[in-house]
Amino acid sequence: MSAEEQLRFECFGGWVSLHLACGNPERAATALAGAHALLLDAHRRLSRFDPESELCRLNRDPRHAVPASPLLRRLAEAALTAGLASEGLVDATLLEQIERAGYARSREPAGPSAPATPAPRTGPAAPAPQANWLAIGVDEEAGTVVRPPGVKLDGGGIAKGLLADLLGASLAEAESFAVDCCGDVRVGGAAGRRRRVLVEDPFGGEPVHELSVLDGGVATSGITRRSWGGPGAAPAHQLLDPSTGRPAFTGIVQATALAPSALLAEVHAKAALLAGPEGAPARLPLGGVLVLDDGTSVVIEGERVDFLSHSGRKSTRQETVR
Repeated sequence: MSAEEQLRFECFGGWVSLHLACGNPERAATALAGAHALLLDAHRRLSRFDPESELCRLNRDPRHAVPASPLLRRLAEAALTAGLASEGLVDATLLEQIERAGYARSREPAGPSAPATPAPRTGPAAPAPQANWLAIGVDEEAGTVVRPPGVKLDGGGIAKGLLADLLGASLAEAESFAVDCCGDVRVGGAAGRRRRVLVEDPFGGEPVHELSVLDGGVATSGITRRSWGGPGAAPAHQLLDPSTGRPAFTGIVQATALAPSALLAEVHAKAALLAGPEGAPARLPLGGVLVLDDGTSVVIEGERVDFLSHSGRKSTRQETVR
């Protein structure tokens, strides 16, 4: 195996890390520089905190069909994919609701020891009755995103999973690569290098589990990293129950999912968290790890596939569901 080149930088309100082995250090450095530029450009285009970003311009455009770049069209397609794959639990049209919940400006991630869920459980989340995500479409011939005026997109974790996959596709012929977009990971390469992915403890302890990934996606969704509230204010975070538009406290504080792509891993992880402890296993068809609000970690053994596997680590409070 060739030596691996690495690059780490801030983007999307967190950290991105890129790892690439291709047998030619100069070629690897050029590829990583191109990936760096692509992600920074994507951040500018898809930020909901910059009123001049392409996403914000789309969201305030009064037309039914709006000219859009290939990247924004891919995001719109990903939003529809997320809704279909999660049966509406992962809804990318809740922008106004998340702003009302207190996430109208960029927030730095909290430390891993942030309180997980001081609020009582509210039960499993449910899809929004209006299902605005079903109205999202893309006209590739016209180069437009189609949606009813007033339906606004919020890329969130979906954008990070999508971009991890786009970069992975561009690096697929390398010996080995790993793309980590703020926790949405895509791994692959022609040499078939297996990589360890640690599932962090949201309460700040030792990693709760170790995954081994040959080719595929891993994503973690949780309610501790970006949370807010204080004395006299209800605790809040960025994962909403689509049926209420309010932060969901389902009994799961973190969910990690395995999938063939980073985008699907992101969707499965978020859907598992929103489904609550009883519904989560069905949302993790290829397996994953749950951390409950009492600190218990639960390993979900999904379908057996060649490119993904589990490797357990010691945990005093770990259960396995098959």
